Amino acid sequence: MTRKLCGTNYPTSICFVVVNEFCERFSYYGMKAVLTFYFLSYLHWDENLSTAVYHAFSSLCYFTPILGAIIADSWLGKYKTIIYLSIVYVIGHVIKSVGAIPTVGNSTVHIALSMVGLILIAFGTGGIKPCVAAFGGDQFDEEHVRERQKFFSIFYMSINSGSLLSTIITPILRSDVQCFGSDCYALAFGVPAALMIVALVVFIAGSSLYKTSPPQGNVLLEVCKCIGFAIKHRLQRWKYEPQRKHWLDWAEEKYSKRLIQEIKMVLRVLVLYIPLPMFWALFDQQGSRWTIQAARMNMAFGDFFVIKPDQMQMLNALLILVFVPIFDLIIYPLVGLCRINVTPLRKMAIGMVFAALAFGAATVVELNIMKTVVEPAPAGNCLLQVYNLAGDNVSLKIPDSKLFQEPIDYLQDSPEYETLPLGASSKNLMIEVTSDGKTSECFHTFYQEEAYSLILSPKTTGIQCTLVEDHIEKNETGNPFLRFFNTLSDNITLTVGDVTFFVPPGEMSANHTVDRAEYTDVSCSLQGCSDLNLGLLDFGASYTFILMEESGKIKAHKMEDVKANNVHIAWLIPQYALITAGEVLFSITGLEFSYSQAPANMKSVLQGGWLLTVAFGNVIVLIVAEGAGLEQWKEFLLFACLLLGVCVIFSIMAYFYTYVDPDQLDKIYMEDSGKEEDDHDNMKKKTNDIPMNKAEKSTRL
Repeated sequence: MTRKLCGTNYPTSICFVVVNEFCERFSYYGMKAVLTFYFLSYLHWDENLSTAVYHAFSSLCYFTPILGAIIADSWLGKYKTIIYLSIVYVIGHVIKSVGAIPTVGNSTVHIALSMVGLILIAFGTGGIKPCVAAFGGDQFDEEHVRERQKFFSIFYMSINSGSLLSTIITPILRSDVQCFGSDCYALAFGVPAALMIVALVVFIAGSSLYKTSPPQGNVLLEVCKCIGFAIKHRLQRWKYEPQRKHWLDWAEEKYSKRLIQEIKMVLRVLVLYIPLPMFWALFDQQGSRWTIQAARMNMAFGDFFVIKPDQMQMLNALLILVFVPIFDLIIYPLVGLCRINVTPLRKMAIGMVFAALAFGAATVVELNIMKTVVEPAPAGNCLLQVYNLAGDNVSLKIPDSKLFQEPIDYLQDSPEYETLPLGASSKNLMIEVTSDGKTSECFHTFYQEEAYSLILSPKTTGIQCTLVEDHIEKNETGNPFLRFFNTLSDNITLTVGDVTFFVPPGEMSANHTVDRAEYTDVSCSLQGCSDLNLGLLDFGASYTFILMEESGKIKAHKMEDVKANNVHIAWLIPQYALITAGEVLFSITGLEFSYSQAPANMKSVLQGGWLLTVAFGNVIVLIVAEGAGLEQWKEFLLFACLLLGVCVIFSIMAYFYTYVDPDQLDKIYMEDSGKEEDDHDNMKKKTNDIPMNKAEKSTRL
C-alpha cells in the first residue's frame, strides 16, 4: 500500500519528485544563465557565434524529449529512464565544469570539453523532461484526481522557483567570486552540477516508495507507423483502387478507424503549429541577444545595488508568476463582460503581436545604446584620436586629409575618434604637429581597421609623438577598461581593485578590466602618488589615465576613450513585460487549445509537436545569427517584422479552423464498439493501440 503524507491522500513519494525537479531546474537554468558570457569572455567567441551555439544547445534540449519519451514508454519505463539519463546529465555537468577551469589544457581542450558537456546535458535534461511530471502523476491512485491536480501546481511552482533562484545566484557566483584571476565560471557551473547530483541522490532515495509501471508502448511511434503505412499504401495502390476521402484512410486495412480518426484530429492541430516556431525564435533570445544587450547598459540602481546583466533573465520567471493570475482573474473576465469573443487561437495571435512589440522596444533601446559605441573602421581606413600633453595648444596636419582642423587644448583629447583614410591595408604617414610656433614631423605606420591614440609630449627639440593601439570594443560583461600612460622618468606600479598595472616611463600600460566602482585611494609604488583618486569608473567605458607630476605630487588625468553606458538597464523592463505577456497569451493558451482539440491518448503526440516548435524556433535564431550579418538593431527589427508576417498567416489559418470536441469520438464509436473490438482485436494486439481510459498512464512530454 502506498504511504501517505500525514493522513492525506498525497503519496510520500511525491516529496522526492518535487525536490528532484527543483534541483534539476536550478541546475539547468543556473548553468544556462551564464552560458552566453562564458562563450564571450572565457572561450573568446564573437557575439554571433556565441548566440548560434547557445541556440543550437537550446534546440537540442527540445529535440531530445521525443527520444526520452520513446525510451521510457517502449523500453525502460519512466523510473529507469529518469535514473539513467540523470546520470548522463550529471556527467555532462561535471565535464562542463572541468572545461571552465583555465589550468586544464588549452583553449581547444576547453572548447571540446564544453561541447561534450553541453551535448550530454541536452540529452539528460531533454530525456527526463517528459518523464518526471508523468512519473509524479503516476504515484496517485485513480480516484485522487483533485490531489493529482494540486500536485502539478506544486510541481510547476518548483520549476519556477528553481529557475528564479538560479538566475539570481549563478551570475553572482560568476562575477563576484574571482578564481584563477578572472570571473569564476568553474564555480558558476560547479554549483549547478552539485544541485544535479543532489537531484539524482534525492530521487534514488525515494526508490522504495515509488509506484512504477512497466513500459506500455509509445503512441507517438504508433502514429508515425500509421502515417507511414498510409503514405506507402497510397503510393502503391492509388492507380488501381478507388480514391479515398482522406489520404489517411489508406491505412484502414491495418489500423482501426478510431485511431485513424484520432490522427486526423491531431494533424489538423499540427498544421496550425507550422508558423509557431517564429514566436519561440524571439522568446528564447532572452538568454542570448537580450543578455548581451543588457551588458551594454548602465546596471547601477543608486549607489548600493548593481544588477548583473545575466540576472535580467529572472524577470521572465518573476513576471510570469505575476501575469498569470492577472490575466486569469482580471483581464479575461473583463473581456468576457464586454462580450468580446476571444478564442484561444485569437489569444495566440495577440501573443505574437506582443512578442513583436517586445522586439520593437528592443530595437529602440538598441538604437540608443549605439550612441555610446565606437563603430570599427571600415576596410581601407583606421580610427585616430589625439592626446595633447605638449604644454600648449597644438595643431595637426595630415597629408591629403582635413581631419583635426581645430587646435587641441592642453590635457585634452579629440572629442571623438576620427576616421583616417588609408586607401590600402597599411600606410606610412608623416604628421605635422605645430605648438607654440614650432613644427615637428612625426612618421608612423597605420593599419586598416585598427584604432589608435597619438600622444603628443614635449621634448627639448619640439614635440614627441607616441602611437599606441586602442581597444574600442566594450567589455562583454559591462565592466570598464582601464590603462595608464606614464610621463614620469620612473617605473610605476598601481593596484586598482584586484588588478595590478605596471607602467614603464614614457609608455602605455596594458589594458585591463576592473569592476565598476569609485576608486578614491589607488595605491602606487612611487612617493607622492599615494591615495591616487581615479573617480568613478563606469560601466562600458574605456579610460586612459595620464600620470603626471604637479607641485611635487603625482596626478592622474582622466581621458574617456569610449563613453560609458548611459542607457539604464531598467529600460529593458518594458520589453520583458511585453514578451512575458505574449508568453501567457501564446504558450499557456496554445497548450490548453492543443489539449482540448486532441483525444486523450493523443495528447503526448501534440506535446511532442509543441516541443518541436520550440526546437525549430531556436534553429531559426541560429541561422539568422550566423547568416544574416546584420547590425543588432536591424536584426531585432527583422525578427519583429517576421513575427508580424507569421502572425498574419497564422490568423488566416485560424480563421478557417473549426473547433471540435474529441469526446464526440466516444459517442460516434459507442454503438459499434463491440463490432470494432471483434474486427480489430488481433490488429490492436499488433499495433498496441492505447485505449482512451489508459491515457493518464502514457508519458506526458
